[in-house]
Amino acid sequence: MHITVSLDKAARLWPEKEAIVDGKRRITYAEFRRRSRELAQALLGLGLNPGDRVGIMDYNSHFFLESYYGAAYAGLILNPINFRLAPKEISFILQDSGARALIAHTDFGPPIAEALSGEANPVETIIWTGSAPCRLKECPSLTYEKALIEAADRPLPRSRGNDETAHLYYTSGTTGQPKGVMLTHTNVVSHALGAAAELHLTDADVWAHVAPLFHLADAWATFALTMVGGKHIIIPRFEPAQVLDAIVGEGVTISNMIPTMLNMLVNQPGAADRKYPSLRYILSGGAPIAPEVVRKIMETFGCEYVQTYGMTETSPYLTLSLLKTHMRDLPEDQRFWYKARTGREFITVELKVVDQEGREVEPNDQEVGEIWVRGDSVTPGYWNRPEETAKAFQDDWLKTGDLAVIEPEGYVNIVDRKKDMIITGGENVYSTEVEHVLYEHQAVLEAAVIGTPDPKWGEAVKAIVVLKPGTRVGAEELIGFCKERLAHFKAPKSIDFIDELPKTGSGKIYKKGLKERYAG
Repeated sequence: MHITVSLDKAARLWPEKEAIVDGKRRITYAEFRRRSRELAQALLGLGLNPGDRVGIMDYNSHFFLESYYGAAYAGLILNPINFRLAPKEISFILQDSGARALIAHTDFGPPIAEALSGEANPVETIIWTGSAPCRLKECPSLTYEKALIEAADRPLPRSRGNDETAHLYYTSGTTGQPKGVMLTHTNVVSHALGAAAELHLTDADVWAHVAPLFHLADAWATFALTMVGGKHIIIPRFEPAQVLDAIVGEGVTISNMIPTMLNMLVNQPGAADRKYPSLRYILSGGAPIAPEVVRKIMETFGCEYVQTYGMTETSPYLTLSLLKTHMRDLPEDQRFWYKARTGREFITVELKVVDQEGREVEPNDQEVGEIWVRGDSVTPGYWNRPEETAKAFQDDWLKTGDLAVIEPEGYVNIVDRKKDMIITGGENVYSTEVEHVLYEHQAVLEAAVIGTPDPKWGEAVKAIVVLKPGTRVGAEELIGFCKERLAHFKAPKSIDFIDELPKTGSGKIYKKGLKERYAG
């Protein structure tokens, strides 16, 4: 199936229904489709051909949603780019993808100009969103609206989609040079259908696009919500008060956010005093989340909570912590235990947890193994990286690099990334386990745990902590708090207090940066 089938269908079934709310602008499904097709015609009018790549750097906006569909209508491959990247990183992505056109907000004119200043710049035209086009000597440019107005009425290419590449998402580079993850039409559509089925999405649903649309923690909802005729509420940039107002004011029923965002929301003054009658699901994804934060989310919003786990390579969902029907009658503490876990396998994938020899571990919630997956929503590989692709798969199973345990009902729980596991004195320490304990302390707002070089133990467990405003606690007190709840070798040997943890562009805590900072 082709990605555009979902928008074509929505425009037929709900032509006058509000599709997108972006500030004061409200766009119907008929208009959403018309504008997306005009963008496709504009891009083809620039001389682009099916299979060419188009980059996009924008805040969350209706332009972003239109670009996802416009590129698909034109048979082009869309490359969403993290606008927080450095010019050198942007340049690498544009060159590696071979993007011939770029859709970008004018706010990002300076880093884009620097990124395009090299001799190997492939970009031929920039289409600017924002107030006015930036004039760059590096290539011609025009405004987004002008591009749509002047687009010639030309036939759009016909393709079935299926295994054709639709999107290129570059990994954040936390483990090395960024790689372009290819997602096909089949990957995107099968995931959208799976999400609609798992979460019972309908045309009554209202989705808040809070996490960045350049990241799959949110981008998947573009297609799943459109497929069922739901409403898209655009939050351009994450501001906790604005998000809470939008949830209440626009009747948001469902959203997925990065754990750091949810942690900020539940700690926003007055958040727990408000009512959120429309909300039926809050999902967290993109990074591990502490059970204590889960508890606060459920108390604050009074709705169902679903923990999700996935990867860019899997479109993204691999698990959801939705309860099976027979579990709904379990005691409250047991229901919470399952809800706060990583979850059971998503409907579009097969999942197993294997040991170092590739054998499935016992489902006893004790034996740790690596998560392997396969299915229609799993990437065919990395852009122009056949060797990296080959290393990522064994037979047809994608090796995720995530370590987990699995229990008899099939619910997995991630204990750590392979690269984040700490080995101290020959003992394995999973950083997420220590972080979860730190989040239980009433003074801790954010925490990250890493291994640092130690001449005696090989690695020492170190915590970097951000305290809630107006609170005080010493390192020894926090270490003692951990020792009361963990084996002593797992407790931090030292704790640093800082004002803010470094984050990736998508909002995840940037552990690689912390490791580099403390490597000496």
